[in-house]
Amino acid sequence: MEKGYEVRRLSACEQMIMKLIWDADGDIPVQELIVRMRECYGKDYARTTMVTFLKKMSDKGYVSTYRVGRISFAHAERDAKEYIRQILKEEIDFWFEGRPSDLISVLYSGQKLPVEERENIRKLLDEMAV
Repeated sequence: MEKGYEVRRLSACEQMIMKLIWDADGDIPVQELIVRMRECYGKDYARTTMVTFLKKMSDKGYVSTYRVGRISFAHAERDAKEYIRQILKEEIDFWFEGRPSDLISVLYSGQKLPVEERENIRKLLDEMAV
């Protein structure tokens, strides 16, 4: 996504579909998306329903579809990390007045953060300071 691009929110089902597309090793056949939705999320969608979701997601700029013979494929048009970054930024701005530290505090309140994770966070913060 380009800088300054306003993210068009995905519905909960669209997010699940998009995650499967992003997690796939390259473009994914629509039939495989249907199977993975059932296996991963317990959603048993008919092909027509999946195609409707993909059309809506295409209209939002997230996916494109194409056919090779009789097989339809879905292709991600947006980057997963950029989508997640933008969505989380919006949530942090809304819930935590733009303070990421407050998000981390809520996520781990009452829990101990494992040493390895604390070290990873410190390393990331050090890299951001440069």
